[in-house]
Amino acid sequence: MPDPSTDTPAGGQPTPAELEAEIAVQREQLAATVDGLAAKLDVKSRARDKVAHLKNSATTADGSPRPEVLAALGSLVAMAVVVLVWRRRR
Repeated sequence: MPDPSTDTPAGGQPTPAELEAEIAVQREQLAATVDGLAAKLDVKSRARDKVAHLKNSATTADGSPRPEVLAALGSLVAMAVVVLVWRRRR
């Protein structure tokens, strides 16, 4: 797709330099697209990034667990114990 802002000769044909410049731009765009697709298909890297993000959000700056996360885990364990006890009695 020619760029209308470039100067072309009167015949409307782009010069070899313009064609080379357009090819270089297309190559850069194609390389960016391929890199983006490769990043989306790298499942291990995406999973590693997600784990790091979750770990970072569950800990404080000094690396200790956040109190609200501990409270949520404690309530989850308590609920599991209640359900298990309730099922055994039935």
